[in-house]
Amino acid sequence: MLLFDDIAAEYRDFARYAEGDSPTFADWSTRLAEDAEVIGWLADLPPIKHQPNLVFAAARLHGVAAPGPYSALREALLGDEGTIRQTILTHATQTNEVGRLATLVPAFSLVAAAAGGEPLALLEVGASAGLCLYPDRWAYAWQTDAGRVELGEIVGPHGVLACRVKGPAPLPVALPEVAWRGGVDLHPLDVADEHDMAWLETLVWPEHDDRRARLRHAVDVARSDPPRIVAGDLLDELPALVEEASAYGAVVVFHSAVVAYLEPADRERFDRLIRDLVAGGRCHWVGNEGKNVLPSVTATGPAIPADKQTFVLGLDGRAVAHTHGHGRSLRWLA
Repeated sequence: MLLFDDIAAEYRDFARYAEGDSPTFADWSTRLAEDAEVIGWLADLPPIKHQPNLVFAAARLHGVAAPGPYSALREALLGDEGTIRQTILTHATQTNEVGRLATLVPAFSLVAAAAGGEPLALLEVGASAGLCLYPDRWAYAWQTDAGRVELGEIVGPHGVLACRVKGPAPLPVALPEVAWRGGVDLHPLDVADEHDMAWLETLVWPEHDDRRARLRHAVDVARSDPPRIVAGDLLDELPALVEEASAYGAVVVFHSAVVAYLEPADRERFDRLIRDLVAGGRCHWVGNEGKNVLPSVTATGPAIPADKQTFVLGLDGRAVAHTHGHGRSLRWLA
């Protein structure tokens, strides 16, 4: 997803990203990109607050129906008396999509193998409510060209994460052993707070009933064993948290659709910081971001066509797979 750019360009890019996944958001984004009056309304917000999913979620929280026509969104934004604007200013797109674990777990398994059986200490940057810190509490169903690969015991109707797989992905034969789980976020969400969890549900795209049901299951999982999430800037807090986690096992710093929300200069600072930590043997790094977010990682893999929407999964700074943004598919790179 394109951020910190021309507003119309951001919304055109989001329309391409949403195409095939959310007809509502693809339509809203396409129409908004041509609507000078609404673009002018958005221009009064800080650049980080122009994000389509944030704007759409704030409008939906205040009554705009989705699926629904663009005209209703337009009327709500231009007629806003301050409530939608305030929600945009005080909230963030902390999606916490647990479906991405189906694409992250193969990378975790490589770290576990390299650690010689040592348990993992998982440290998520941009952790939101920490829902993705429980890869050992889910079942998985990877559909490969050779057939279906299943892992884990399914608990409840929404406790399995399904993913289409292409290429020689190192699908694990055992769930990861997690000895410690924690994270850092500027504004952590509380799994026990109903308002916080309602906001997470609003961030789920309109047509994605399966993701909403899965989110509720993920909240139940986290509520049974709440994670340790530090409130703070990941650039400031990360080294100390890596040191704390190292007492419990092989440290894996991971993130998914998080670095995109940093200012471009801070993305470069994060890249340098995490690479220094990896080079010093202090942690492993599993990153899953849009193809343009961390160019140093994307450049280590095959060229990606300009019109192809994909995330790039990196392990210790090298691209190992291309993934769907919500975890629906994984293409492992040879």
